[in-house]
Amino acid sequence: MQKYLDGAEGVVETTVGYANGPFLDPTYQQVKNGSGHVETCKVVYDPSVLSLSELLYAFLQVVDPYSLNKQGEDEGVQYRTGIYYVDDEDLKIINESLSTLNNDHKIECFPLKNFSIAEEYHQKYLEKNPDGYCHITCAFRKRK
Repeated sequence: MQKYLDGAEGVVETTVGYANGPFLDPTYQQVKNGSGHVETCKVVYDPSVLSLSELLYAFLQVVDPYSLNKQGEDEGVQYRTGIYYVDDEDLKIINESLSTLNNDHKIECFPLKNFSIAEEYHQKYLEKNPDGYCHITCAFRKRK
């Protein structure tokens, strides 16, 4: 997700990490072994260039919203699909975006409780590992 979103005009910064788990600063091994955290990509964007609606549209183009605890070949509770927001005013736009899906989608939508930055080797992973696995094969597309 990080490489994909880094390609979007208007995205200022992305950071991968772990969110909404029961404690701060988990290790990858703890997350992988079921700590309850979700692997996430924090996105900072310029809303004068890229709207939240456009960003969510792009996100929904590359995830399987009907898959529970799985994206691509990655499986486990840490791979559940979610949108974790920090501004309550964004919830209306998020709900509008999710309303474009069938009611049986598996995307969670919760306030961000906590976020811990992942280990350095996870940051910009596909830049460091150009042959690394990624289930996303399309370029960033804005809604027309």
